[in-house]
Amino acid sequence: MSEQSPLVVLVHGAFAESSSWYGVIEQLDANGVDAVAVANPLRGVRHDATYLRDVIAGLGRPVLLVGHSYGGIVITGAAGARNPAVVGLVYVSAFAPDEGESAFELSSRHPGSTLGDALVAYPITTGGNEFTIRPELFHGQFCADVPESVARLMAQTQRPVTEQALTEGLPTDLPGWKTLPSWFVIAQDDRNIPAAELREEAGRAGARGVREIAGASHAVSVSHPEEVAEIILEAHAACASADAA
Repeated sequence: MSEQSPLVVLVHGAFAESSSWYGVIEQLDANGVDAVAVANPLRGVRHDATYLRDVIAGLGRPVLLVGHSYGGIVITGAAGARNPAVVGLVYVSAFAPDEGESAFELSSRHPGSTLGDALVAYPITTGGNEFTIRPELFHGQFCADVPESVARLMAQTQRPVTEQALTEGLPTDLPGWKTLPSWFVIAQDDRNIPAAELREEAGRAGARGVREIAGASHAVSVSHPEEVAEIILEAHAACASADAA
C-alpha cells in the first residue's frame, strides 16, 4: 500500500490491551493493509481522545479508526470536529455515542449487560476509582467463546479503566460518525454491551455496513479475527477509493 493509503489504527477498550488485536492485524497484513494498535490510556474520554489525536497527528497519513468497546467513544471523540486525517470509523462491539452520552449510560439503556456485577473497584490517589473484572468471572463475562487458557492470559493482562472514563459524556457536539462513513461489528452474545444497543447506534449513525456474529462474545476481535478483519477491509477499500476520487 502507498503511504497515502489509509493506515488502520486499532484502539482497544476497557479491560483489554493492544494484544487483543493480534489476530486482526495478522489478517490485515495478509491482505497488504498496514495497521497499528494504539495503547489506550483508559483515564477519561477527553484525555484519551486528545492522546489519540496526538498519535494520529504524528502518523502523517490518512487513518481509518477502529475502536473496540470503550475505544469506540475514544475514536468518536478523536474524529470529531472534522479531523481531516480520519477517513472512516469502524466500531467493533463498540459504543458510538452522541454528545454527552457515556459508556455507563449507553450500556444500561437495554437489558442484558452483566458487567456491573463482575467489577471490582480500587481507589486511586488522583481521585475516584478504577475498575477491573474479577479474574474468576473474566472468562464468562468478557470472552466466553475463547479457550480457558487464552481467557486466563487476558484476565491477567487486562488494563483497568477509571470510573471517570466510564461516566464521562462525549465532550463534542460533532461526533465523528455524523460526518464520516462508519461500519459496525456486533457480537450477538455480548455480555458487556447489549447487541440491541449497538444495533440502535449503527442505525443512528447510518452505518454503511453492519456485521452481526452469532455466538460471539464481547472479545470478538480475539475470537473472530477473520470476520472482524473482513469488515475492516471493506471499510478500508471504500475509504481508499473515496480518498483517491
